[in-house]
This record gives sequence, C-alpha cells and structure tokens, in this order.
Amino acid sequence: MSKNWTPDSWRSKPIRQVPVYADQAELEKVEAELGRCPPLVFAGEARRLTAQLGDVAEGKAFLLQGGDCAESFGEFHADNIRDTFRVLLQMSVALTYAAACPVVKVGRIAGQFAKPRSSDFETIDGVKLPSYRGDIINDIDFTPESRIPDPKRMLRAYSQSASTLNLLRAFAQGGYANLHKVHQWNLDFVKNNPASEQYTGLADRIDEALGFMRACGVDADTRELSGTDFYTSHEALLLWYEEALTRVDSITGRWYDTSGHMLWVGDRTRLLDEAHIEFLSGIGNPLGLKVGPTTDMDDLIRIIDKVNPQNESGRVTLICRMGADLLEDKLPPIIRRIEEEGCQVVWSSDPMHGNTITSSSGFKTRPFEQVLAEIRRFFRVHRAEGTYAGGVHFEMTGQNVTECTGGAEDITDETLGDRYRTFCDPRLNAGQSLELAFLIAESLKEERQALAKLREPEQL
Repeated sequence: MSKNWTPDSWRSKPIRQVPVYADQAELEKVEAELGRCPPLVFAGEARRLTAQLGDVAEGKAFLLQGGDCAESFGEFHADNIRDTFRVLLQMSVALTYAAACPVVKVGRIAGQFAKPRSSDFETIDGVKLPSYRGDIINDIDFTPESRIPDPKRMLRAYSQSASTLNLLRAFAQGGYANLHKVHQWNLDFVKNNPASEQYTGLADRIDEALGFMRACGVDADTRELSGTDFYTSHEALLLWYEEALTRVDSITGRWYDTSGHMLWVGDRTRLLDEAHIEFLSGIGNPLGLKVGPTTDMDDLIRIIDKVNPQNESGRVTLICRMGADLLEDKLPPIIRRIEEEGCQVVWSSDPMHGNTITSSSGFKTRPFEQVLAEIRRFFRVHRAEGTYAGGVHFEMTGQNVTECTGGAEDITDETLGDRYRTFCDPRLNAGQSLELAFLIAESLKEERQALAKLREPEQL
C-alpha cells in the first residue's frame, strides 16, 4: 500500500461511471451514517478467501463465482437468495466430484447493486432521461423523478446486504449445505432438464460414498461435510459507499473494505491513474480485474504492480471477458505477457459479457452455446499455454427465467419474453447453470489430469 493512500485518496483522481448527486449535504449525511454502521464482512474472512484463492492460483482449487447481474430492492426475498445459493451448491458439488478438486464459492450477492452503463442517458419514445445505474443509485422506472440519484439508497442497499449475508451464513453453516442433503437441493422447475437428471445421478453416487464411509467407521458428519465457506463479491463502483465501509483491521493494521469479501473493477473503470484503481490499491481484500479484448497490456501490468506490489498469491484474479469468437486470438498474448512478468494471478473466465446480443424480438440476450463455447476455448487455450484455467465468473439466478437463449429448455427468441425479469443484463437460469457446471467439470477434470502429468517429474 502506498504511504500516501487513505480511504478517501481516490477523491483527488478523475472518476467515471458514478452519479452526480445534487444534494451534497445529504450525501455527506449518508456517508457519515454508513461510517457508523457495523462491518458487513470481516477482515479475517477476506484473508481466508485470499489464502484459498492462492490455492487456485497454484492449481490446487477452482473458483466458482456467480450470481445476479444487478441485485434489486423489488426482487429481494429469502426464497430468491436460497435458490441462488442452492444452484451454486449444486454446481460446486458437480465440480468437486468430477475433478476431485476443492471449489472456492463466491457469490455476486449482498452488494452487487451498482452497474456501469455505456451511455449516461437513454431515450424511449423520444424522451431522454439519465440511465438506470442500479438500485443503490436510482430507480429503474422511466420517469424523471425515478432517475434522480438519491444517496439514501445506499442505506437501503446496506440494510439489504446485511440481511442477505445473515441468511447466507445460516445456509452455509446451519445445516442447509450439508452434503447429506444433495437430493434436496434440486429445484422442482428443472426436474425434467437433462442436467437435473445428471445431477440426480451424481447425488446418488455421493449418497453411496457417504454410506460407504459410515460403514467403514469414518465420520461422515464432520464440519467439512455439514457446512461450507461461502463468500460475497461485487463491483466496487460507487466509491462513496465503499469508502464509508472501509475499516482498519485490528489484527494487521491494514485497511479492508467490509462491504464484501472480494471486490472487482470493470473494463470501463480499470484505469491506472483514476479513482477506482486508486481506491482498490489500498484495501486488503482480494481483487478482481476485468480483462477485455481491448486491454492494453502495459497498462494492465502497471495496474497489477500497483494493486499487488508484493506479488501476493491470491490477491489478484484476472476475469477474462473476450467473447467466444475473439478469445483464441486475444487471450494467448495476455497469458504469455503475464507469465513473462511473473505475476501471480488467478485466471478466471467471464463467458457472459462478451457474448451479449440483441435478439430479433428486441431483448438483450446471450446465446447459451456462445457461453459454452467461450468456456471450452478458455480451457483449451490454457492447456496449450501450460497455465491453469482456475475459475469462472458468470451471471445467473435460481429463478425460473428465460433470459439467455438455448440450453436443454431450448429458449428461443420468441420465448424470451415469457419470464424475462432481469433489471440489467440477461442471466442463466438454474437449468442452464447446471449444464454449464457439467461442462466445466469435464474440462476441469481434463485440465487437472494434464497438470498432474506435467508435475510427475517434480514428484519423482
């Protein structure tokens, strides 16, 4: 951390993708109130996540990071939180079982309220209004009053995040995540999906394995099987909110952003001498950097050096969002440069953002086959480069939505409107997420087998 860094040093830097608040006095009042609020997460939890991501960087684990595109106040419900958590558990089990590999589970949840936009304004039927930037900033209703940025929304976002985290901790450690309940995690509305049938077969094999352990006198009711670690993450976009929740850790004396365990910066705000990188450079949380096809490698290396000057393993995750058609051309040079520089990073694939299109029916969507294609090519490129494809970062929901075309349900352009509920970008539904998990499981199994062969001489 720079000697000149403070939680508010970002304020002296250029900034983009944030609102202009008309009432500065109200903004300062909200910041002060947030500053008095208890932390949402704890520094020790963030350090534990960094250590587990260090295992991912070394090829010993896999990062599963998924959740909502943009959380909303209107969709806030315990059932929605449970169903998203449940699908991530299912995906984790599929990956762990197939690849014999620990899975680090990180949700895009309990803080993912702000969204960058390609334009400051949107026009509908000749009416031009400020863009919707997420419920933490303004409202999605297309009226002049709704689109005014309101700082008090940060307090509601904090309250909802606190409630969400409380429920997630109960699910993760209170028995819901117990491996003995793998059959109970299946969602009714995907039971006829082939991926759900595949999951049921997997659950049967896990039950048999647990029964075998018990018959052999092995304790099958250990803490490791009855609960799980689950972490939260979001894009650190609204820096007034992030600064207000930044605290000094009493153990290490280091600053941590207690709004979430892991924070990331997007393609639009990942600029070396601007506010977002300045803020992230001083906090101890593990960080994600989105990397797109237009990324300048010299700038990226300088950014990595700034946010991770000690080259700490697990500190930086590069979240690659290329698009299926560009990945095999754009990703290899990035991998080679990072390897040449000796940067310790986790390589993760975001197969969603580079594959967004507008359907013939007018909905923004993502063809599921393109999502799968990007994942396949991500693993293939890393095998060819001798590096480890360590994670996936995607937008999904446990709800029965129709937002991405394709998959076993065969969602078409014509049926997108049946249950299109996203507040921003299209998400995979539970069935598509399970299909994705089984594809990743096979790719991960092949990758780990190849990695083991490479390491055979070391073991000898």
